[in-house]
Amino acid sequence: MKQARRWLLFAAALLMLPQGAYAQKKKPPKGGETPAAGGGANAPVNMDESAPSNPTTPPASSQPTTPAAGGEGGVTGPSPGGMDICQVTPDAPSCQAQKEVNLVAEAKKAVRAEVYAVQQQYVIKAQRFEVMPFFEITLNDQFVEHDAPGLALNYYITQVLAVGVVGNWYDGLNADTDFNFRNRAAARIAVPLNIYQLSADLNFTYVPMYGKFAGFGDFIFHYDAYIDGGVGIIRTKPLPIIDPDNRSFPDWNTLVNFDVGIGFRLFFNRWLGFILEVRDLIYSEKLEALGINPDPMLARNKSTWYDTGTHITNDVQLQLGLSFLFPTSFEYRLPK
Repeated sequence: MKQARRWLLFAAALLMLPQGAYAQKKKPPKGGETPAAGGGANAPVNMDESAPSNPTTPPASSQPTTPAAGGEGGVTGPSPGGMDICQVTPDAPSCQAQKEVNLVAEAKKAVRAEVYAVQQQYVIKAQRFEVMPFFEITLNDQFVEHDAPGLALNYYITQVLAVGVVGNWYDGLNADTDFNFRNRAAARIAVPLNIYQLSADLNFTYVPMYGKFAGFGDFIFHYDAYIDGGVGIIRTKPLPIIDPDNRSFPDWNTLVNFDVGIGFRLFFNRWLGFILEVRDLIYSEKLEALGINPDPMLARNKSTWYDTGTHITNDVQLQLGLSFLFPTSFEYRLPK
């Protein structure tokens, strides 16, 4: 019975020994002493039980040894669980960097990193001047054309907000449309027409969006879209159509106008771009009177040439031009 119990204990010890070897770390010897296999010479011995005839623990001399760091003949050190690499190779770059920067103190600092979800804009407009020459054509008038060259000067206070002036010169380019000529000839119906001399406005520009797209292979186009609006003056006068024999309008009328527009700007580089804008000039117009006085003397009276009322007029323009930004170079200034 005792023999069977002894063999059961021996089998349990065989099963437990490998698990103990994997679970425990090897402790370094204290005081230079080398523990002997089986607990050493001073280990307690149970004299009542005899040692097993087939010991399973080999002597300490037969235990496999782990080569020291650095290969054969290298410096011995603690086990991998507690090894400090800088004690073995103090000249390593990571160890030198650790001497220059206290990594422990740096790790305790509060990090307030600024992450930019959108990349920097290709063109910075803040604190730059924009010179924008363009040519505009009228879109909504079927009877007379008000084509004109124009020039806009803007100063960008911020990246998205600008203030500036814009002006058009119409004199000499006003013309009857072919539709109006054929309508008068066929139906004998005349429509009052006005021609322009110039317009000038104080404008504010806001840029709500920008972006980019690819084209022509790998070429990247950068663009932005803007809206603008302001107030100014426009000089107009009627073109004598109803009674050209007795009426003439030599004097220009100076009227107050409001303008609103939306534009698209495509950049070729960091200081040159192409613009396309639709702009509406809104003002109260003075038109030629439709009635003709049968008395020739009264027909030549200037007070009867104008219509008694005023008419809200919209001159919708399509503008095509270029955008020049000065100075031509800039530097990024990011918040810190």
